[in-house]
Amino acid sequence: MEPMRILVTLDEAYLPPLQVLLTSLHVNHPGESMEICLLHDGIPAEPLGAVERQCAQYGFSLRPVEVDGAVFANAPVTRQYPQAMYYRLLAPHLLPEGLDRALYLDPDTLVINSLRPLWDLDLAGHLFAAASHTGKTELVHNLNQVRLKTDREYFNSGVLLMDLEAGRREIQPGAIFRYAQEHAKELVLPDQDILNALYASRILALDDYVWNYDARNYNTYLLRSAGIRDLDWVMAHTAVLHFCGKAKPWRRGYLHRFGILYKHYMELTRRTGFYLG
Repeated sequence: MEPMRILVTLDEAYLPPLQVLLTSLHVNHPGESMEICLLHDGIPAEPLGAVERQCAQYGFSLRPVEVDGAVFANAPVTRQYPQAMYYRLLAPHLLPEGLDRALYLDPDTLVINSLRPLWDLDLAGHLFAAASHTGKTELVHNLNQVRLKTDREYFNSGVLLMDLEAGRREIQPGAIFRYAQEHAKELVLPDQDILNALYASRILALDDYVWNYDARNYNTYLLRSAGIRDLDWVMAHTAVLHFCGKAKPWRRGYLHRFGILYKHYMELTRRTGFYLG
């Protein structure tokens, strides 16, 4: 069975959440081999070593790839638009050739059921598979469609299944940099906005209940499902909990429903002896 290739892009400050994500991957994929690809721009060797030892304990391989800044010589890079924001979109060009697909996960996600069905999904010619977060109304989607001049739903970029081979052919770094330059004043979540503006028609839609569950919105999901998708349903069916927004479950004062579950995986990570938090 082909190992799953998990892609993450982050800086040193997000290594502890990454470690919790790794623990959740390990717990919910017994016996599965995984390759963790980490795109970064200068994480020191010592903390990377702790992550590598944790991966080894879980039977995972870690492939850290330090990104050459020369790739971004013509990119608009500012405090608002850091170099790293481009990494997930340009992953086909930044990862070694020969890799055919990758599953990108934001470091503020928690995996609570198997990702194998998503990994094995037939992309049917699409560049990506992603979910659109279902909100209380469609107002936000409509505003994003107007703002980005697209007629597709607005996809969240926190979970992205990627066809790397097709991406090398179709994703042009220059086009991404040019869009960021020309639309700088319109971008709210820059990399996510660019994904939707340039590639929405090339995205296969996923069910956010299962593959990119916004952990803030339990009551909304419950209401929209007429009470079917309760906590029992989530624990049995949801694969990825996404802790969207500024409030994060590893910080004090997190109030949303799934914070205690995240704390459990934090404690399991701490017990490895490699936790950097």
